[in-house]
Amino acid sequence: MIYKFFIGKKMLKRLNLGVLITAIIIVLFGCMNIYSVGGMYYMKLQLTWLVLGLITVYVILLFDYMFLQNIAGILYWFSIFLLLLNDFLLGSTTKGATSWIKFGNRAIQPSEFAKLALIIMLSKKLEDMEGNINEPKNFITLVIYALIPMILIVIQPDMGMTMVCFFTVLGIFFAAGLNLKVIIGGLNGILALVAIIWNSPLMKPYWKGRLVSFLNPEKYELDYGHQLIESQRGIGSGGVFGTGFLRGKQFKFVPEAHTDFVFSVLGEEWGLLGGIFLLILYGVLIYNMINTARKSKDIFGTMLCVGIISSLLFSVLQNIGMTIGIMPITGITLPFMSYGGSSMLTNFMSIGIVLNVGMRNKKLNF
Repeated sequence: MIYKFFIGKKMLKRLNLGVLITAIIIVLFGCMNIYSVGGMYYMKLQLTWLVLGLITVYVILLFDYMFLQNIAGILYWFSIFLLLLNDFLLGSTTKGATSWIKFGNRAIQPSEFAKLALIIMLSKKLEDMEGNINEPKNFITLVIYALIPMILIVIQPDMGMTMVCFFTVLGIFFAAGLNLKVIIGGLNGILALVAIIWNSPLMKPYWKGRLVSFLNPEKYELDYGHQLIESQRGIGSGGVFGTGFLRGKQFKFVPEAHTDFVFSVLGEEWGLLGGIFLLILYGVLIYNMINTARKSKDIFGTMLCVGIISSLLFSVLQNIGMTIGIMPITGITLPFMSYGGSSMLTNFMSIGIVLNVGMRNKKLNF
């Protein structure tokens, strides 16, 4: 419950500014790349989302993160409600996926918020279970909670977000101490399930095209491989030092260069050094978040941080990987870099939660 509108000095001293400042630097770096390809219009919108994100962080820091544990069920089932609305009533279909609910000229992506709600719910359940994930009843309960939103996301179908949710859940389960035999057995089961789905009507043709095209993009140059080929040309033309800010040309041929493929812009204009700089920033961000997770006073706080770290880490690896051709192309944005309101807002919500856990890592003694 929120009792005041100002954060006390003692709490502020515990604020991990490294996390917040690093995230802001990444956003500003992203704005430069968004400006290169999308002009002032998209950059202004992105800066607006930055401001809204920072306001959201401040609001989250006002209350104890344990409040999230109390409302975890509300957040989780409301996110399921939004997914149901999206899938069966209000969803807008773009490029084969019904992933957005439109409000006039703007739209929200319910799966982004469902991902965060899922992290909160699993963290609460693990706290309630005292971390005993290897008890069969507990494990089955956690799996059911994970499957409900993931199935609704698969229905859209959004392969990228499904993968993010899967690896986020996997990260939480691994950190919670799930038996490795169960993890390996589960992964083998999923591979078998993928093989079955691959040969079923559920597997959309464009999913297959995207999954296969990254292995041999030249073969699919006129359709599924076009985006990857142009991206690789742009990144390759940047070399070590890049062509310079606003001097890139190749990225203009890359579809979605200001959103999913913003790394192509960075690679051309800032070169290898720009890419390394960005990876260092992500490394600093994740390192600070890991420290927060380790110092948390309870299982709930630790699992919140682990889920957010897992989601961030996989999103970075997947997004950059797909732009250079080592991962299949999916609709995953590059955290804090890509243009997008839903992803930006949920990323800052996540940052706010991690900062909150770090600020309140001291147990009260009575």
